[in-house]
Amino acid sequence: MLTKRQKEVFDFIQKFIRKHDYPPSLEEVAGHLGLSAVSTIHYHIGELVKKGLLEKEWNTNRSLRVVSHTGTLAVVVPLLGVISAGKPIEAVKQEETIELPPSLMGRKDTYVLRVQGNSMIEEHIRDGDYVVVEKRNSANDGETVVALLNNSEVTLKKFYREKKGMIRLQPANPNMSPIYCHEEDCLVQGVVVAILRKFR
Repeated sequence: MLTKRQKEVFDFIQKFIRKHDYPPSLEEVAGHLGLSAVSTIHYHIGELVKKGLLEKEWNTNRSLRVVSHTGTLAVVVPLLGVISAGKPIEAVKQEETIELPPSLMGRKDTYVLRVQGNSMIEEHIRDGDYVVVEKRNSANDGETVVALLNNSEVTLKKFYREKKGMIRLQPANPNMSPIYCHEEDCLVQGVVVAILRKFR
């Protein structure tokens, strides 16, 4: 089980070794991740060593070695709470995490929300599902978004731009009506990139 940052460090080291046939220095890892403190990289590498993914001779530069493993490494992302797929409700935040396979990760910061309601059933998003969300502040027409309304309520809907600065948040349920709001009152907080479902 890796944190997102540990996964980034590990992936870079693997790619660097494949390209150059020797491991990167701590400075090169830090530079790639945009970090100024090498001590932060030192800590993450220490954690990867503890988890059996890397081997390292301490106090020796370029001494990292990837330990061969089979299987897929999970990435730990925040489980931020409940999102409504019905009428907007106030965000319910939780301090939890959930493990995802790398294939479900967004290209940017990623988090997970549990769905409440059935307004998105024609998009195969049901009550009790979990949606994987890529953190973004903009969306293209037709994308399923996490939208913050009036700085207080969140909802899960399909996003469309209308005329005169209006936004239409469209449910994927023929029995429910769209929500119309001014662009300044509707803030995109992320775009859904995957759905998780637990079968009982």
